Amino acid sequence: MTRVLIDCDPGHDDAMAILYAAKHLDLVAITTVHGNAPLEDTTRNALSVCTLAKLNVPISAGADRPLVQPKLQKQTLHGKSGIDGADLPVPDRDVTGEHAALTIIREARRAPGELVLIAVGPMTNVALALRLEPKLPELLKGLSIMGGSTTLGNVTATAEFNLWADPEAAAAVFDCGIPVMMAGLNITRQALIREPHVARMRASGGAVGKVMGDLQEFYARRSHSVYGLGGAPMHDSCAVVPFVHPDLIKHRECHVHMELGSPQVRGTTICDLRTFLSEPAGATRQQQKANALVALEIDGDAVVDKVVDAVVSYDS
Repeated sequence: MTRVLIDCDPGHDDAMAILYAAKHLDLVAITTVHGNAPLEDTTRNALSVCTLAKLNVPISAGADRPLVQPKLQKQTLHGKSGIDGADLPVPDRDVTGEHAALTIIREARRAPGELVLIAVGPMTNVALALRLEPKLPELLKGLSIMGGSTTLGNVTATAEFNLWADPEAAAAVFDCGIPVMMAGLNITRQALIREPHVARMRASGGAVGKVMGDLQEFYARRSHSVYGLGGAPMHDSCAVVPFVHPDLIKHRECHVHMELGSPQVRGTTICDLRTFLSEPAGATRQQQKANALVALEIDGDAVVDKVVDAVVSYDS
């Protein structure tokens, strides 16, 4: 079974990704980062989700701000707590006391070549781990992120939130030396939890299904009121899918440039998806070496069904 560590900022979609991963993979640790909410909230939310589902997974808190830019203003999409819509249980455990970056390094060293790092929040913890352990890319089996987009953004016209929240960290991740598996908004918004899925979770008869159903109903309403979406997007689960149901998602190898420039484009992932039938002429047309596997196709309905299957199984 694939060993995975999830670095996250729960978050409604993070919670679903945790439950999905824990059901199918060897989830060895969870690390938390600033993002959807301040660090203290994202950490509490991760602890509460694990308490709810009775997941015995160590949780380490990490960075409370980006590497370079000022601390983010509090976000509102996920509500005041970062995961509004249901009463989550009071955590029955605490964090490890180890910084998230150190947890990432320790778990990678424990079994070199076996750990998949799945980062579904701002990339700050991952970038710190790369600074502390330059050999981290060699120690990992894979690195999968939810972030970026090949098309539109959700913070600016072109920038997606997770990578916009700490673009310097994201740049370090894309430059780390191993292919980064990227699930961006271009595909994650095709995996939407709708009313029938909410009803199915609530009908599971247990606490996990009811709470997660209530949470996703809230997130669906917010996603519709802000972005006009027809459901709650399962952004973060799309970064887990390649290791559980790889047939449901297709990637293309390409170079991704992380833009750090003007406010209008800062945080944008520029994905070179050009195709040349012959050697392009001129230095300006040359393609840089691929550093990512960018998701371009997904069976969104099937992905949502699989994620909901995982959630309701906790109550069976």
